[in-house]
Amino acid sequence: MTQGTPNSPAPSGSPRTKVANSPEQPWPVRTVSNKVSQWIDKLGSIWVEGQVTEIKIRPGTRTAFLVLRDPVADMSLPVTCTPELIRDAPVPLREGTRVIVFGKMSFFPGRGSLSLRITEIRAVGIGELLARIERLRSLLAAEGLFDPRLKRPIPFLPGTVGLITGRASAAEHDVLEVARTRWPAVRFEIRNTAVQGPTAVSQILSALAELDRAPHVDVIVLARGGGSVEDLLPFSDETLCRAIVACTTPVVSAIGHEPDSPLCDHVADLRAATPTDAAKRIVPDAAAEETRVRELRDRAAAALRGWVQRESRLLAQMRSRPALADPLGQLHHREEEIERLRLAARRDVLRSLDKEETTTRHQRERLATLGPAATLARGYAVVQRVGIEDPHVVRTAADAPPGAQLRIRVADGAVTAASLGPDKSGSR
Repeated sequence: MTQGTPNSPAPSGSPRTKVANSPEQPWPVRTVSNKVSQWIDKLGSIWVEGQVTEIKIRPGTRTAFLVLRDPVADMSLPVTCTPELIRDAPVPLREGTRVIVFGKMSFFPGRGSLSLRITEIRAVGIGELLARIERLRSLLAAEGLFDPRLKRPIPFLPGTVGLITGRASAAEHDVLEVARTRWPAVRFEIRNTAVQGPTAVSQILSALAELDRAPHVDVIVLARGGGSVEDLLPFSDETLCRAIVACTTPVVSAIGHEPDSPLCDHVADLRAATPTDAAKRIVPDAAAEETRVRELRDRAAAALRGWVQRESRLLAQMRSRPALADPLGQLHHREEEIERLRLAARRDVLRSLDKEETTTRHQRERLATLGPAATLARGYAVVQRVGIEDPHVVRTAADAPPGAQLRIRVADGAVTAASLGPDKSGSR
């Protein structure tokens, strides 16, 4: 087969034939439309799940038109059926209702349009919705998206609060009223979106991305009042949950009432039981904070006064100690002790001196008694022979021969004499 000459399947039951197609032999529109119709017809009957986004029943016609949208992807499919099928549906059909339909794809060659012709409508039961939410909950938990360590702290006093909620809703009124009552200076960036139905997820995602990019927004609040499981279904959407985790700005989830627990409550940085509770948790109460500041100031003043009193008592105790009460008293006490010791030392020294003086006097007296002066005083004399090279004391008569020069020392002086020789008389 050459390029530009595709094989075209023949209708069911007919043999496959090769049909030439080229610029010289183009297919007419009817041929292309018939071939497309044949291919689509081979798909057969199928079950399809989606959300109803549009319902049109024209009076006097035998065909009703619906639009079925994928709840996750931005894709939709036109649907046709009989008006009776809509009126006899197991649940009232309205925008946002999730259903399962059974039908067959049809291509209309005259308009070149494609639609799903359905013959049965079934509502997605609450049990099935809850089971799907639970499976998604388990999946996100297994990925760690519920981990408390991923939670970003909420600022104590945000300058600007981003609020995503329904237009003119009770949730919007509650958040604004309570927040401004608690802290009048708080500012809001409000994004009104659908909070239920097939367009809710896409609108919330756009608003969330816009507020997350705004540098002046410090915290984002998703707020919606209570509702049924189907009404709150957009807030359990996997895409929305992952977008909340990916945000750099802290996100507060305030969806429904206390019993409601959509998945965005688990991935958000803070879960509030109600929109009113969210307003209380994102901004402080000015009156309460003023009271707290006053209490802290009083506590600080009391603590300071207590510290001053305690330190004053300590100083008073220190001043009452003898060393500080009478700092010179110890010196006077030591002065007296030093004086006493000085006198004792002087007394000991004088005693020692007296004792030594007495000993010295006794020695001097003994020396005087035994010395030559005392002997001379008793009438004795010391005779020395002089005039020779070696003067010496005359001890014997032979030491003083006749004519020898003598020096006679007596008690009061000395005289010189000459020796006449030994005394022959022998007297002494």
